[in-house]
Amino acid sequence: MTTVVCVGITVWDLVFSVDRLPEGAGKHMARGLVVMGGGPAANAAAAIVALGGEARFVGAVGDDSQGAALVKELRRLGVDTHRIRVVAGRPSPVSTITVDDQGERSIVNYTDPRLLSEASPISESDLSGADGVLVDVRWPRGAVDALRWARSAALPGVVDFDVGPVDPRPFLESASHIVFSAQALREVTGEKSLDEGLGQIAGLTDAWLGVTDGAQGSLWMEGGQVHHHPGFPVEAIDTTGAGDVYHAAFALELSRGKKQIEDVIEFASAAAAVSCTRLGARAGIPRLEEVETFLKGQQK
Repeated sequence: MTTVVCVGITVWDLVFSVDRLPEGAGKHMARGLVVMGGGPAANAAAAIVALGGEARFVGAVGDDSQGAALVKELRRLGVDTHRIRVVAGRPSPVSTITVDDQGERSIVNYTDPRLLSEASPISESDLSGADGVLVDVRWPRGAVDALRWARSAALPGVVDFDVGPVDPRPFLESASHIVFSAQALREVTGEKSLDEGLGQIAGLTDAWLGVTDGAQGSLWMEGGQVHHHPGFPVEAIDTTGAGDVYHAAFALELSRGKKQIEDVIEFASAAAAVSCTRLGARAGIPRLEEVETFLKGQQK
């Protein structure tokens, strides 16, 4: 079975359902609350298992009750958690997420920078047996080391490049594939146009480049041209974690040896679309058979 090592953060998510996203100061009442694990790389690991692969999560938690619960939940979902670092005296990451009645969300995350700076470095044993690597950008040292290992082993090294105060250059130098969020690409390049942003980054790296843009679908560079997949329309309940699922499906298909990038993107787009139809990032993760059924329905 195909194994993908996911390197990054895992987060305790408090997901509040509201009629509309709060604006400005004041008190706001939620109509629902879901509490569960989250985090880009950790969500991706859970999604890879659900999509028929094997996943190992490499990251850090604090030595608190939230950290223990995060590890327990990942293990229950079938993720290999043996390489998670438990950092003494540091809190586990936490996010507050508000989701409106259109499925749009706002996220506030706190990750103690000492948690990741004090975590032990990536080693060969963290990555052995992998068919591919997927990283987020929240633990830059660990992510870049994992990408360099993947490159030296001629394996896919995929970056989920989301927003955050991170130097993009080490990722551009070490990844085989980089998929930006639209917000992150605009922040990195200063370009409002995603086409122009991809073109700017293409001059800085030999990695394959793509960007996800929510309901607008995704773009990618190939042969010096920008291509577009429109995505799949669904009635969105919650878009939280859709990007994580997209990256998971993308990395898994590459690691399985899928060569046609259009097929990889279509599968990833379908998985992300299905994930938007349920509340909560982990609850929204689709199983392989759900994605296959969804894609068959699109062909009618």
